[in-house]
Amino acid sequence: MTKRDYYEILGVSREMGADELKKAYRQKAMEYHPDRNPEDGGAEEKFKEAAEAYEVLKDPQTRQIYDTYGHEGLKGAGIHEFTGFDDVFSSFSDIFENFFGFGTGRRARSRPQARPGNDLRYDLNITLEDAAFGRDEEIEIERYENCIQCKATGIEPGTEPETCNTCGGHGQVTQQRSFLTISTTCPSCRGRGRIIRNPCTGCRGAGKVMRSKKVKVKIPAGVDEGMRLRVSGEGEEGDRGAPTGDLYVFLHMEQHPFFVREEDDLICQIPISFSQAALGEEIEIPTLDSSQSIKIPGGTQTGGKSRIKGAGIPHLRRNGSGDLFVQFIVKTPTKLTRRQEELLREFAEEEEKHHKDKAKNRKKKREKLSSQANYGRPPVWMRIKRKRDLP
Repeated sequence: MTKRDYYEILGVSREMGADELKKAYRQKAMEYHPDRNPEDGGAEEKFKEAAEAYEVLKDPQTRQIYDTYGHEGLKGAGIHEFTGFDDVFSSFSDIFENFFGFGTGRRARSRPQARPGNDLRYDLNITLEDAAFGRDEEIEIERYENCIQCKATGIEPGTEPETCNTCGGHGQVTQQRSFLTISTTCPSCRGRGRIIRNPCTGCRGAGKVMRSKKVKVKIPAGVDEGMRLRVSGEGEEGDRGAPTGDLYVFLHMEQHPFFVREEDDLICQIPISFSQAALGEEIEIPTLDSSQSIKIPGGTQTGGKSRIKGAGIPHLRRNGSGDLFVQFIVKTPTKLTRRQEELLREFAEEEEKHHKDKAKNRKKKREKLSSQANYGRPPVWMRIKRKRDLP
């Protein structure tokens, strides 16, 4: 089935800000709320559709990808697929709690829902060469994993927990608000439905312990500063078989000693001598992976540029690469040999003579034109006919 436009689903414009976007999603959530549409079979799909649209558009990075490439650009970007009402409520519980004024607004469950694992963040410094050619990196992260001793229950092996008297083991208590039956987390057992009197000595009742793990990350060619890579399933483990979170690797570019990056183009500065600038010459310059010959045009000034096509950074989501721009800086010599000084003085004398000759030629030309204008031709007023004299 073809997916609808996310902006159309929420009824907003593409310039809509974050606050207005949240308000629009709240209105759609209220409109298709399950307890308000008990007999509408299509309400659940519309409810999930609005949640998917909001999840994409509330994140500036996924929103930019969607604005540029549409639904196709989001494939493989880790967009959450909502399975039902409870999944939506757990993902946006803060919105529903603030909007409705109570919990998640769903009916009490027969047993507490296992929480998925938390996502993790890792900041990775990469070089310009890494961004240009890509590489595989192995990083070490610290994350909470389920305790092996108690199998993530938090209970000391050989003992049993007690059923919570407040919620009767459901983990939630119910309230009736207008047309909605509301369930909130039990304050006594904090949603577990059980009271642990003998916590596990391995994890101190938490059910999780901190461990180190090495993770392989593939850096694709063409990445840039601030981009993030998603490593699925490498976050923290969920409770009681719930999904594991993801690992997000944020990339930071190290400064290169020679090249400066502008989007997918590279810029470098090459010092050249006075004679190279004046006469022109073919020279070798370094690139990211080798070297290449370029021609310095005769008469080059400081700031002049030459371009090498395709020698920049590969484009991330399309074929081809940026260009390399070489900027020439003409260096004035500070120490001259006696012979060099003699030659430069001869050059200066020749240059001065050349300028004087050009000035004389311009003067002669002006005098010649002036003499032609003043002799053998009638005055200007005689060469202009009045309008009434025209035929």
